[in-house]
Amino acid sequence: MLFGEHRVEIIPDTEFKLDGGAMFGVVPRVLWERVCPPDEMNRIRMNMNCVFIDTGRDKILIETGIGEKWTQKQTTIYGIERERPFAESLREIAGCTPEDITIVINTHLHFDHAGGNTILDAESNAAPQFPNARYLVSKRELAHADSPHERDRASYLPDNWQPLRDSGQLEAMPDDYEAIPGLRVMTERGHSETMQVWRLDSGGRTLFGFADLIPMKHHVPLPYIAGFDLYPVETLEFKKRILPQAVQEDWLCLFYHDIDTPLCRLSEVDGKLYCEPTEG
Repeated sequence: MLFGEHRVEIIPDTEFKLDGGAMFGVVPRVLWERVCPPDEMNRIRMNMNCVFIDTGRDKILIETGIGEKWTQKQTTIYGIERERPFAESLREIAGCTPEDITIVINTHLHFDHAGGNTILDAESNAAPQFPNARYLVSKRELAHADSPHERDRASYLPDNWQPLRDSGQLEAMPDDYEAIPGLRVMTERGHSETMQVWRLDSGGRTLFGFADLIPMKHHVPLPYIAGFDLYPVETLEFKKRILPQAVQEDWLCLFYHDIDTPLCRLSEVDGKLYCEPTEG
């Protein structure tokens, strides 16, 4: 789709599954299962909706999905149902190859956001999937990934960023920065200490990516906060602050983990927020 001066495409990676209770925190199953029916293992279906931005000069990816370096055991645990490699989706949807990407932005380095940073080479070693790209990650997130918290240690896999250090492609960024004119990346405490959200302003329009602070459209109601969040009270305060602004300013919102409608606009009726699916 055309978004202001840029072309923007959603590149879904692959379906995977996580525990529904963990994804909805204190919200009882009797409520969340109405919108996210769980399987026999209490897991709900999710996706990873990476964002491609073509500025005419740069070809940018925000997030790279879960990657393709998983063992069969891990694939079973996470219910990964890959139909095609990410590179194939990129070619089919965006019309470019991994070699064409010039900038990769990771909001954080959890495996479901940064797993596609690297692929296995002929010797089964992790290597950059986007060989000509600068990979942008906040300096504090990199430090956290190297020495993670006990509660999120399992989400950080060094093969997703260490090869980028070795190749010289990894760039440590400030807490808040502008990747290109109009594309801002900002640290918001909640899901973790150092995760970032992003905002693209172009042609008088705003596209906003919540990353894991509001992972699916079903997390828009204020109490619906993932149990994975290290700072759920801060997540709540973020939602109270940002969602009214999204309604008032008619933002196009990207829900990274939504299975079927990653792009929505928000409306408010009688104090209740509603997600209206849209393609542009």
